[in-house]
Amino acid sequence: MTDSPADASRARGRYPKGIARRQEILDKAIEVFAQRGSKKTSLRAIAQEVGVTHAALTHYFGSLEELLVAVYRESERRHDETDPEPPDISPATAMRISAEKNRSIPGMVQLYSILTANAIEDDHPAAQEFATTRFSRLRDEISAQVRDLQSSGRLRDDLDPVLVAALVIAASDGLQTQWLLDPSVDHAGALAMLDRLLAGDGA
Repeated sequence: MTDSPADASRARGRYPKGIARRQEILDKAIEVFAQRGSKKTSLRAIAQEVGVTHAALTHYFGSLEELLVAVYRESERRHDETDPEPPDISPATAMRISAEKNRSIPGMVQLYSILTANAIEDDHPAAQEFATTRFSRLRDEISAQVRDLQSSGRLRDDLDPVLVAALVIAASDGLQTQWLLDPSVDHAGALAMLDRLLAGDGA
């Protein structure tokens, strides 16, 4: 049985020194990608920019795409820990707050967009696993939020929670792509309007 990209990544550097070294490389890679995004390049070129050997990147991450997934996941984890979302807010509001924060790290926004685009192609297993798992988790989390908001009367009760979740994710990701192409696009404003529409308050 062949290990998945995620299993292979976890298997690499499992001892304390290996874990510390992998984290050190990841820390440097996050700094690089936050500034430059994921412009098409080789693992060897990124190794040079990060300041490590190509062999080290290959050992700890296996492939360019596995590195990109690890960089995005670690950046998102830090974001959630250091700046958590306020409790009891609507899904569209949560996405709007995230969009406003993302304006300071366009490189990570670009990285996410490239990973999700690659995920629809058969020869990108790491991106597919990343995007599929992330979208499934977000749909579950957001649909649960929607049900809570509906039970408290803060959201229209004639809406399907699962469809609302899919719509909010699609709106946020699509607006994020538009913003990358044209910074004048008001990503946060559009999500705020969606929030009012879902609440039944009009636009």
